[in-house]
Formats: sequence, structure tokens, C-alpha cells
Amino acid sequence: MEGLAGRLRWRCRRGMKELDALLVAHLDRMLGGPTSDAQWQVFETLLDCEDDQLWDWLSGRIQPPDAATDELVQHIRRPA
Repeated sequence: MEGLAGRLRWRCRRGMKELDALLVAHLDRMLGGPTSDAQWQVFETLLDCEDDQLWDWLSGRIQPPDAATDELVQHIRRPA
């Protein structure tokens, strides 16, 4: 898990500090609690998205295209 955590932490580093902060905080929450394989997969898929698309979703300007991504975005937006 340590290798995966490091790889995901690196992928959370984006071109916007706001995105960095949100994504790294969410990753830390995932690492600190029980997380299913499906949740990890959705998070990794989210990290494949472009910064502007992520920001639109996380800022609430645009709703994500599917229920799993929308659920993850809502969870990321919630304070820890």
C-alpha cells in the first residue's frame, strides 16, 4: 500500500494549489480509514481528469457525469 500511496500522492499534485489541497486531504482520509477497491478505482479515475474539469466538479459548477464520480466529488468537498 505504501507504493500505491506515494504514487497517488504524486498524482494529487496538480497545477492549482486548491486542487492539491482538496485531493491530498481526501487521499489522507482514504488512507486513514477503510476504503474499498472500488473507491480506490474511482479515485484513480478521477485523477486521470484534467485540472479544469476537476475544478468545475469540485467547485460545483458542473455535475460529474456518473453517480460514482459524483459521490466521490461530494465526499471530497466535505470537510474532514
